[in-house]
Amino acid sequence: YGGQWKYLTVLNLVLQAVFYGVSFLADVLRLIKKLRCAKCVISSRDLLFSVLAFPVSTFVSISFWTLYTYNRELVYPKSLDGVIPLWLNHAMHTVVLPFAVLEILATPHRYPAKKKGLILLGFVAFLYISWVLWIYSVTGEWVYPLFALFSPAGLAAFFAGSLVIIISFYNFGEFLNRMIWGQSK
Repeated sequence: YGGQWKYLTVLNLVLQAVFYGVSFLADVLRLIKKLRCAKCVISSRDLLFSVLAFPVSTFVSISFWTLYTYNRELVYPKSLDGVIPLWLNHAMHTVVLPFAVLEILATPHRYPAKKKGLILLGFVAFLYISWVLWIYSVTGEWVYPLFALFSPAGLAAFFAGSLVIIISFYNFGEFLNRMIWGQSK
């Protein structure tokens, strides 16, 4: 149930593809001097990157490799080694982080008002957690074996802790952007 769409890694890859597609469109519009359209697309690009693309890719990479190092069976069972080659595992879980950092280094982004950005990020996190819980309610199986180790209170604490971590990644991205490119108004 849910197929590949239940994994945050897959959803993040789609998010990254959409973000880089919007970025490409913004660049093309600027090149062909469609400045009015470009402003709207650039604004969308900046919102997408600041609120979702940077924090989610950072969360996916760091949380995956932290849990993998602790006990890989909780997030990526050894049986997957025969199905998913090592290079693809790194493409999904490693490369997304340096690309996100390179994006901050290469392009200035306007961050939304802190409250707006965090509400949007929190809403998306709530949707994903709801999706994970829905899948469990339908199938009786957790998306990630890790979740089976928690009591309901422990799972709520885990989700809350994950939200705090992803919010800290949002703040870190905003900090990096400001340190490299200065304050944007």
